[in-house]
Amino acid sequence: MKYSIFSLLRNSFSGHKNWQPAWRNPDPKPEYDIIIVGGGGHGLATAYYLAKEHGLKNIAVLEKSWLGSGNIGRNTTIIRSNYLLPGNNPFYELSMKLWEGLEQDFNFNAMVSQRGVLNLCHTDAQRDAFARRGNGMRIDGVDAELLDAHAVREMYPYFDFENPRFPIKGGLLQRRGGTVRHDAVAWGFARGADMRGVDVIQGCEVQGIDIENGKVVGVQTSRGAIKCKKLALCAAGHSSEVASMAGLKLPIESHVLQAFVSEGLKPFIDGVVTFGAGHFYVSQSDKGGLVFGGDLDGYNSYARRGNLPMVEHVVEAGVAMIPALSRIRTLRSWGGVMDMSMDGSPIIDKTSVHGLYLNAGWCYGGFKATPASGFCYAHLIAKDEPHEVATAYRLDRFRRGLVLDEKGQGATPNLH
Repeated sequence: MKYSIFSLLRNSFSGHKNWQPAWRNPDPKPEYDIIIVGGGGHGLATAYYLAKEHGLKNIAVLEKSWLGSGNIGRNTTIIRSNYLLPGNNPFYELSMKLWEGLEQDFNFNAMVSQRGVLNLCHTDAQRDAFARRGNGMRIDGVDAELLDAHAVREMYPYFDFENPRFPIKGGLLQRRGGTVRHDAVAWGFARGADMRGVDVIQGCEVQGIDIENGKVVGVQTSRGAIKCKKLALCAAGHSSEVASMAGLKLPIESHVLQAFVSEGLKPFIDGVVTFGAGHFYVSQSDKGGLVFGGDLDGYNSYARRGNLPMVEHVVEAGVAMIPALSRIRTLRSWGGVMDMSMDGSPIIDKTSVHGLYLNAGWCYGGFKATPASGFCYAHLIAKDEPHEVATAYRLDRFRRGLVLDEKGQGATPNLH
């Protein structure tokens, strides 16, 4: 069913009793051409673009739980393409362009809101670094504006500009950045893939990978064995566990990242703002709650819950930037399992096992990359060669010394 004003009017006369399910709930078939492990944003986007761009239909997406139960439903919904390095900037700009036309593309309201992303700077050196980043963005055709303290004050007069430790000296603004309704992204891609013949199978956990003579031939699941010609891994924070079933050890670690939402407020912050003197980022949802997050919890874990010291750390950074935050209540928090790579950049590549493909290591950047990740991963799977904007995301770059370290933190995953 195509969603439109006409379908809305037509169903309103029947008391909204004739809407069709957004996607089917099929049983797995004995064999597929392509199986995608993980029904999150990246897995569903990959299936969608495999069907839409490459005309492939005999595809299954296997999700061990329900759609949207993983990181696609456990993030702070921010999209942006304000990267510096040549290996990253073109990729994230492709993702931004896909975001801008996504709702019309898959006929679903994902609530894409390009309200702007502002990164604050607090020292002269940081301002110079932002000027360099902005120049690098503009060279690649990405919008960027370097603001002084006066321009920032006009946008957000209630920030603590004269903080003795962290005075606000300006910021780097990307007006095309913003937020998107995270779970709607999963629903839209699932619906779009299903309409094109993809089987989206929930409650189907992959428990083993069958390999014969160095080639993938199928998977063992909680719903039986399923054969395939190609197997694509999109398991985010559980990528190491799934890859180990094929005898692979990945250069990533799994860490917990918490996010929070406050009580509902009147319109307060109309964009996305990040604190430059500590890891804190905040925006306001359409329901009025402030959505914010910060650093990783600092230890390896597969548990989707955090610890109280990190709650305190994030709130301290928020209050240092916006003193008024001390007067609001935090209603709830949640945790996602981040697949942190050794250089802070992702992996989209073939593996040493024939027919086995890997999409992992997204660190903090997984949600904003969802459309481009699916688009480029689908290109790799269909054509067995990397997309031109994803050539820097090879798995062997760590061995070859071609790391893509956007933050300059070195081979320390928890710092990226």
